[in-house]
Amino acid sequence: MFKRILKWFGLILLLAIIALAIFLTNLIWFRPWSLNLFYEKVFAEAIFTSPELLSQLGLVEQFGITGHNGKLDDEGPAHQQKQFDIWKRDLAQLHQYSLDRQSPSQKLSTHILDWFVQDQVDGEKWQWHNYPVNQLFGVQNTLPSFMANTHRLFNRKDCDYYVMRLNAIPHKFDTLLDGLRVREQKQILPPRFVVEEVLKEMNDFVAKPAAENILATSFKEHAAKIDKLSAQDRQDYQAKVEAAVTNSVYPAYRKLIDYFNGILPKTTTDDGVWKLPDGDAFYAYALHSQTTTKLNPQELHDLGLSEVARIEGEMRTLLDANGFTGQPIGASMDKLSKDPRFLYPNDDKGRADALAEYKRLIDNAISHCGELFETFPKAKIDIRRVEPFKEATAPGAYYQPGAMDGTRPGIFFANLRDMNEVPKWSMPTLSYHEGVPGHHWQISLAQEMKGVPQFRKVLPFTSYSEGWALYCEWLAKQSGWYDNDPFGDLGRLRDELFRGVRLVVDTGIHAKHWTREQAIAYMRDKTGMGEKEVKSEIERYIVAPGQACAYKVGMLKIQELRARAQQELGAKFDQREFHEAVLKNGAVPLEILEEQVNEYIAHRKSA
Repeated sequence: MFKRILKWFGLILLLAIIALAIFLTNLIWFRPWSLNLFYEKVFAEAIFTSPELLSQLGLVEQFGITGHNGKLDDEGPAHQQKQFDIWKRDLAQLHQYSLDRQSPSQKLSTHILDWFVQDQVDGEKWQWHNYPVNQLFGVQNTLPSFMANTHRLFNRKDCDYYVMRLNAIPHKFDTLLDGLRVREQKQILPPRFVVEEVLKEMNDFVAKPAAENILATSFKEHAAKIDKLSAQDRQDYQAKVEAAVTNSVYPAYRKLIDYFNGILPKTTTDDGVWKLPDGDAFYAYALHSQTTTKLNPQELHDLGLSEVARIEGEMRTLLDANGFTGQPIGASMDKLSKDPRFLYPNDDKGRADALAEYKRLIDNAISHCGELFETFPKAKIDIRRVEPFKEATAPGAYYQPGAMDGTRPGIFFANLRDMNEVPKWSMPTLSYHEGVPGHHWQISLAQEMKGVPQFRKVLPFTSYSEGWALYCEWLAKQSGWYDNDPFGDLGRLRDELFRGVRLVVDTGIHAKHWTREQAIAYMRDKTGMGEKEVKSEIERYIVAPGQACAYKVGMLKIQELRARAQQELGAKFDQREFHEAVLKNGAVPLEILEEQVNEYIAHRKSA
């Protein structure tokens, strides 16, 4: 009897293994039977080919999957082409699922995924039209930041992975160099200023003793918090880290430095992508990808000019009422930016005080969010200074999402390189944009969505996410957060003017052949922003064509949809419900956002 039971158990187990093998074979190599499984397959393919993205998301460590934390991304041409081949296959398979059989939720997921994957496939033609090593978010400066702020250090194994990653940098940079040489063959080289700035940054990076490099100092700081490490353990690991910096990291950077020294004589001072092969067509693609609209460069340029004029009118009224009657707007804002009563000391205490003020502004915003939102994110937010090694060319601020398992908070990075660039009246708007209720609120809510495919929680649509953050600056004004603070309100308007100017200068540089100096002069004249800040902003638009246009386009669309909801719903309009309709599906292209808000309006009307 026991042998018979064992025989039947073995047969059942064999059948189960065969069924599992068939299921996995279908899931991995063919189109899955289930659409929901297909969604997760696409997501898994995307993240498991990027160890760095997998670490950033913090999704799988809770299941004991940690091996990726000892690896780095492959930057090589073969890997890049493999990704495009996967996108093309995924798009073809997605179209094989009948829409008639899909639930409303699946139809929305399919619509979003279709838009995103098609955009990736369209980008294959332009896969070399970028500068992966640049002064803004290049491989060479994001990698140290990733190791300092994203790589998790909770136990001994994490320390081992940290050392493994440092020793993997030479291979990563070799694959990066392979791609740079392909671009060079295709006559795609960065503008001269980019090469000059990254050379200075990298030379400064390798000039420090290993023990003083951010890769060593940040490790030391985090390892000190690991309880299960003895003092000797910490000392041993620190020695391994510093040895890896000396023997692996620095030689890899010097190899990259040699390459950039070699191409420097070949570079030019032409800054726009019009200079690249089929540059005008590439810029049209970049604008469509970033704004998720069909607006062309001239339409966006004209939109920028009209927005600049409108915002200047509002600023004129405020300036006239606060001691600047008749004085030019740019010059007035420049004067206000240098007014001692609005400046922190340009020292460590001034920086600490500014970070404390950012925290106070964020905490105060959170306390008022009950008036604006139905749903609150669980994720916490931290405020930190941009690391000194990269602050010279980094933007004024940016947001880094938290880990999806809650082990790392969202981080609002503020650039404090020069406290004369951070007037107090500029700080509220920056807090609301990067932190609450801007990026932190929207991105955290998306990451915490339930009952949707994983890709819906992380897809980046710039026009939606940046449009939302800019809309939140305006929303703060509507909510009375600037009452009795005319200079803070001027800071808000100056920042909105800045986004209008972005439309003008981005299209000016990339479609109208403006020089970098011409764009800097225009932005300085219109906004009165500091010279160093404006320079880094204009240089940002040069290496990220079209991205700066997404902000204003997204904001105007959300404002348009809000006005439509208010007009059609009248007394039934509730901004908390409207914001729920905008946020509940995560980031989406603007055309899909409009469809969702229209559905909300129709549903609310019939309620």
